[in-house]
Amino acid sequence: MKKTMRVLISGASIAGPALAYWLHRYGFDVTVIERAPSLRPGGYGVDIRGAAITVLKRMGIFDQVFDADTNISGVYFVNSKGKIEGQISEASMGNQKGLDIEIMRDDLSNILFDLTKNTTNYIWGDSITAIHETETGAEVQFIHNKPQTFDLVIGTDGLHSNVRTLTFGDEAQFKRTLGCYISIFTLENYLNLDHRQLLYTVPGKTVGMYSARDNTEARGMFLFQSNELEYDRHDTEYQKNLVENAFVGQSGWETLPLLKSMKEATDFYFDEICQIHIQTWSKGRVTLVGDAAFGPSPLSGQGSSLALVGAYVLAGELKAANGDYARAFVAYEQEMRKFVEKNQKIGRIAAGSMIEKSNFKIFLRNLILRVPTLMAVQFKMISKMIAKAANGIELKDY
Repeated sequence: MKKTMRVLISGASIAGPALAYWLHRYGFDVTVIERAPSLRPGGYGVDIRGAAITVLKRMGIFDQVFDADTNISGVYFVNSKGKIEGQISEASMGNQKGLDIEIMRDDLSNILFDLTKNTTNYIWGDSITAIHETETGAEVQFIHNKPQTFDLVIGTDGLHSNVRTLTFGDEAQFKRTLGCYISIFTLENYLNLDHRQLLYTVPGKTVGMYSARDNTEARGMFLFQSNELEYDRHDTEYQKNLVENAFVGQSGWETLPLLKSMKEATDFYFDEICQIHIQTWSKGRVTLVGDAAFGPSPLSGQGSSLALVGAYVLAGELKAANGDYARAFVAYEQEMRKFVEKNQKIGRIAAGSMIEKSNFKIFLRNLILRVPTLMAVQFKMISKMIAKAANGIELKDY
């Protein structure tokens, strides 16, 4: 590489710091900008499997991530009185001991930040307002900081990517809704759940709670079907009301105490369950990685794995192309496209299975979960499909 290339990465969750690690390792000068004032707390458990495990090993953080495994032992479906109607072992959700890791999103984010904080310039509490390309670089303007010129700008800023909007236009054209909304928040583990998750389902709605961080805390979850809702993404009070309204009249199991905890939560997360489908992830000096480019939806469990693998491949292709970004971006898309499609398919299937549309379907599901032979068949099918998708890429050694 002739001169050291300056790269600006927008977003400091998972794809951003992972990409920063690889780019720094390959001799790039990296800056990460994040709209939030610090690392975002909270979020759900994310799964790392298949090719993403290989990436963690190559980064030297596999043991650290493995040690933070949630060790959830099973998912239990309860009725309105809290009686267990059916259960799934964690393995039958595609999480196989020793082969897959489930880690809380913010734990993974912290590990990646710690790995990169001394070699990457992090800018907190700011955001990009404009990207103007010239012959020699991309001039970037910010809300607070003074403008700077970078060789490349990479959006790792999630489903609602600001970089994607500035470069490719409005989100609506890339978003495929899966017809439901999800909310997650931290609360006290007042049910004393021991490495387990409980789910209560009524038609079109699911209420859940699972233990986190070795049972020292818990996460509450509300999931509901809905037509598209209009709301300001930064107005959490309004979003909390949306969730509350969706569960009006529901008092089964722990619905009411969980709604109360949600109202008080400081790390409340709310979003539409949707996927991002975009024809090309790159334009000029700008490209996208992770949910910004190919979000498979939170229910797929594959978003973080895709982010880690995408970061690895993009950085590797930039190194291989000796900084010829146009060539690297094309190679990155060719390597990743089929892998992404397989994993997005899982997201679509998962969205269908997390919310049952009728009481009959809930009854049927609970029945299947109580018949070991039916369970075994289903477990085999799901595991095979997830493993195939998670390993659906041959990682080059860059």
